[in-house]
Amino acid sequence: MTQTDAHQGNPGVTPTRSLSDRLKDPALLLIPAFAFLGFMYLLPLVDLMQTSVEGDPWWADLKRVLSVPLYFDSLVRTMNIALTVALLCALIGYPAALLIQRTKGITQVLVAMAIILPYFIAILIRTYAWMVLLGRNGPINKFAVWIGAFDEPIGLLFNRGSVLLGMTAVLLPIMVLSIYSSLSRLDPALLRAAMANGAGPLAAFWRVLLPLTLPGVGAGFLLVFVQALGFFITPSLLGGPGDMMFAMHITQQADSITGEGFLQALAVVLLVLTLVVVAVAGRFLGFEFIWGGERKAPMPKARETVDRPKPARGGIKETLADRIGWPMLRGLGALNARWGEWTVRVLAICVIATLVLPIIVVMIISFSKASYLTFPPTEYSLRWYEKFFSDRNWMSAFWNSLFIAIMSAGISVTLGATAAMGIVRSSIRGKSTLMLLLVSPIIVPPVVLGLSLYSLFLKFDMVGTYWGLAAAHSIGGIPIVVVIVAAALQGVDRRLEQGAAVHGASPLTVFRKVTLPAIAPGLGAAVFFAFLHSFDELVLTLFLSSPRMKTLPLMLWGDINYQLNPVLAVVSTLEVLLVVGGIILARPVFARARADT
Repeated sequence: MTQTDAHQGNPGVTPTRSLSDRLKDPALLLIPAFAFLGFMYLLPLVDLMQTSVEGDPWWADLKRVLSVPLYFDSLVRTMNIALTVALLCALIGYPAALLIQRTKGITQVLVAMAIILPYFIAILIRTYAWMVLLGRNGPINKFAVWIGAFDEPIGLLFNRGSVLLGMTAVLLPIMVLSIYSSLSRLDPALLRAAMANGAGPLAAFWRVLLPLTLPGVGAGFLLVFVQALGFFITPSLLGGPGDMMFAMHITQQADSITGEGFLQALAVVLLVLTLVVVAVAGRFLGFEFIWGGERKAPMPKARETVDRPKPARGGIKETLADRIGWPMLRGLGALNARWGEWTVRVLAICVIATLVLPIIVVMIISFSKASYLTFPPTEYSLRWYEKFFSDRNWMSAFWNSLFIAIMSAGISVTLGATAAMGIVRSSIRGKSTLMLLLVSPIIVPPVVLGLSLYSLFLKFDMVGTYWGLAAAHSIGGIPIVVVIVAAALQGVDRRLEQGAAVHGASPLTVFRKVTLPAIAPGLGAAVFFAFLHSFDELVLTLFLSSPRMKTLPLMLWGDINYQLNPVLAVVSTLEVLLVVGGIILARPVFARARADT
């Protein structure tokens, strides 16, 4: 009797899969990515945690972090700043998302590009742009003096206001994208039905639009808050002594002679705080908010046969709503609908100006003939471009960044694309958990990751090496690739792959002839954004580079801290042109993706 006959005779026995069938399981494609992340990402974090509790007693260093007023106050300040930035992004990001959703055609494309494009420009460059804009010789001070608001330029930098402004401008596109994602999924008929039943524009917004988009607002709020907790670059350049955030203490202690354990304890406190926030958010929103996925709706409960009476409304909230809220809404609802439309437009234009104008100012300054930063330039020339291209240090840093970014993009795309195939095409259990592990580097503060990697790099002599930096940058590049390629794979018609397989095509042939052409647009986008992520990476490079290995962001960081001259504007302009040029070149790919869908 054969094995198949035995299984047919005993229905309770599950047929065993042959070795060749197991080797064809797409779930095996997850192994390379998890092996890489296990060694380069999880292992260093575990080692960091172990080092933080090696004191006697084990909680000594952690207790010191929380008991010293300098660090405890900084932790509270970090949470306050992060919360304020998240609130500001939500308040001014909603009108911007509404404007994108309500415009059409080329206008919508231009508005979306103006809001989203700055997100792909390095944080360091956007922060430098605000340093120029808020400087004593910057356009804001000059305009204020010109209109008579001030008799002379005042100090607009190095205070809490400049930190909040810079961080809000940097993180605002995340909020806009999250809210727009919710708006784009709404049925327009809902608003039309509300208006047809007598609701004014404000009432329709308050009772229909806002409640339905609250998940998007909440997801954006949490993403901004988590990102802001680990901010280091912007508060370092725009803030004063009273604006030090917790991540800045980690970098300062890393540069000084500190006993092993306390430095790691600082990082662990920040990591635990971040993970607790994400865990609480995941409990209510689902962890899908991290990568922009939709939470699966729970199974509906069985409907009761007897309708129970609803509890009477007599609470404080209901009373305030009936006596104050609703009369106010009815009064405001009597206003012409154009008031709301123009309010959205004005606020959105202010948002666009906040995101775009600093970059335009920096690009203009790069053509200045003066030896110092001033706007507008008194004379124009290409002297600083000539200095950049003739300077051996700057060009060496540029080629280092380019080479590392190419290697990092190759690693990220190879591992991320195969992992995406394993997630989407396999029937493995716990896909949400696996996806969470793959994208989790997004939520880990970069200073924590950089510090944990430093010990690993020392053990394996990887500090200041091309492959070491490329691998470190790939930790953040893999989640980008996984999210983009997984979305592209979900848009592929499985019947095309099944039809090719039925006609005798091998799995490799099916992928090469059917799947790969279908996901090529998404794969091209993944390559570009993985390259850009590595090219702009600064924080990990600060921890893992060597005096002989300088990248472009590292050179830019050094010069911003010690000298401000138009060469920095040249570097910023070239990076902006790189981003814009890459997106323009990728337009045919994106257009093909839209046509396919």
